[in-house]
Amino acid sequence: MELRVFTEPQQGATYDDLLAVAKKAEECGYGAFFRSDHYLKMGSVSGEPGPTDAWITLAGLARDTERIRLGTLLSAGTFRLPGPLAIAVAEVDHMSGGRVELGLGAGWYEQEHTAYGIPFPSLKERFERLEEQLAIITGLWDTPAGQTYSFSGRHYQLSNSPALPKPRQQPHPPVVVGGHGRRKTPALAARFADEINVPFGPVEASAAVFERAEAACRRIGRDPSTLVRSVAQVLCCGRDEAELARRAGRIGRQVDELRAHGLAGRPEELRAKIAAFAQVGVSRIYLQVLDLADLEHLELVAAEVMAQLPA
Repeated sequence: MELRVFTEPQQGATYDDLLAVAKKAEECGYGAFFRSDHYLKMGSVSGEPGPTDAWITLAGLARDTERIRLGTLLSAGTFRLPGPLAIAVAEVDHMSGGRVELGLGAGWYEQEHTAYGIPFPSLKERFERLEEQLAIITGLWDTPAGQTYSFSGRHYQLSNSPALPKPRQQPHPPVVVGGHGRRKTPALAARFADEINVPFGPVEASAAVFERAEAACRRIGRDPSTLVRSVAQVLCCGRDEAELARRAGRIGRQVDELRAHGLAGRPEELRAKIAAFAQVGVSRIYLQVLDLADLEHLELVAAEVMAQLPA
């Protein structure tokens, strides 16, 4: 089981805050540092000093870290045109020496769109655009050197693109598709993704999404075992109840609620829940870290949870 660190910088974080977490994650041996891609805070937090752009942040981290993988969970398809996004991700992939992954979704948070003047079409159109974006981005990356790429869709058209630059990783950086959707999400993951992610769901519901993705793979003749299964879970770990309650309080949550709906408890409780996810085929867990100042939290989970997992 691979454990990855996942942050929510729109809740309030500077680049230096994110760099400190990424470096600690790298030092502790986590598999990756991922961040959300949002432009507006959620809930009652202030969100100050304000949002940071996901791909600008990852470009900086590409140069300021050495080994840890970097990515988004998930970039919103409404934020960027697919051609320029393919260029940006390929460039950051080179800047990192081939450590980048692209998580891409349809976008869902209407308020951030209205706050920053970003069009927010209907859910149906957002998924239509996402499908075309995934086709375009992977199509640009996969076009053989010296050839051009064209695409004619309902929402995007490309004509004789040189399909450059190519990313460092070949055939291209891993693509992550995620969500709880019953039809579209599994189908898009089967067609375009290297990984399907289920965010903040219980084991049983996550397993149902994976089953639908497996069926979607079989319908198009893809081996389901080639699709990585992952989940995201809010993290809250303590050596004892007092430490656990203190950490829960710092993120505005209750211990009982976190135990029921997240990856929370003493180290042995976390290991047991991770084992339950492993039983349904999960090989990667994104740990949503909400208190970015608590670097000792990452050290504790690395030593008492990650280091104790079966090889």
